[in-house]
Amino acid sequence: MTVIQFILIMVPIVLLLNFLAYYVFIPRDNRKIYDDLDQGGKYAYYIFSKIFPYLLIICAVYLFVKSQGMIVEYFNIVPYYGLAEYIFLIEGDIVGNFQAIMLPGITYFSMFIYLIGFPFILIFTFIVFFSTLKIEQLQEYAIGIIIIYMVAFPFYIFMPVKVTGYSLSGVFPLLYELHPVIDSGLRSVDPYLDNCFPSLHAALSILAMLLIVFRTDLKALKVMSFVLVLLIQFTIFYLGIHWISDFIAGTALAFLAYFISTRYRSKIIDSCSYILKSGDAMWKK
Repeated sequence: MTVIQFILIMVPIVLLLNFLAYYVFIPRDNRKIYDDLDQGGKYAYYIFSKIFPYLLIICAVYLFVKSQGMIVEYFNIVPYYGLAEYIFLIEGDIVGNFQAIMLPGITYFSMFIYLIGFPFILIFTFIVFFSTLKIEQLQEYAIGIIIIYMVAFPFYIFMPVKVTGYSLSGVFPLLYELHPVIDSGLRSVDPYLDNCFPSLHAALSILAMLLIVFRTDLKALKVMSFVLVLLIQFTIFYLGIHWISDFIAGTALAFLAYFISTRYRSKIIDSCSYILKSGDAMWKK
């Protein structure tokens, strides 16, 4: 099985979960997209047009972050790996406690949560706000994601921290040794396995949960997102990926992104609109 084949298996599973969750966690009365589509989809188109520019920015930022290796090579950057030593001095090998009981069932379940549950919650959060026609929440989500990536990126470039499974003698890299294809797939987005501090799995999933919990009134969805995000945090330790410090930094980053995106959304949107209009005017000249 190649990496591409593995991705082709993952994508349909994530999409299927989103399809099922849509009907399970979003009550019929809240599926405003249905009513709008019956009327020609004008409001849905309006919503999508308002969020589409931010989706493009997210994609651009993501590709920029994932071009870490090329950027380091091109600018001849010499990363400082000493941050991991300070983290070890602070917390030692406490992460090893999460592997006190290692069972195949726990490992495979954790793999599913890490590889499938994480992208599911990120995509489904977008679906929730889009299907309920919540334009402000969509913009907040997009802004929050951009903030998280841009704050984390300098750490990955200048002060990378390797995964615990290949840093601590008492921690096993369970996820990476589960199957060669999984290892290759993960290395395709993190070649040196050193994008740990802060944890994007913690930051992005907690951001999604915060928006669902505080920006929706769907009780079952709130409970599901809370439980799933807790499981995601467990897997990043159990599978030998993140340090406790990574999780703390990721959590702080999630709350920071949530605060900025919800408190200053309108100002950020207005500023972006002004820049886009100014750029368009200059282009026409």
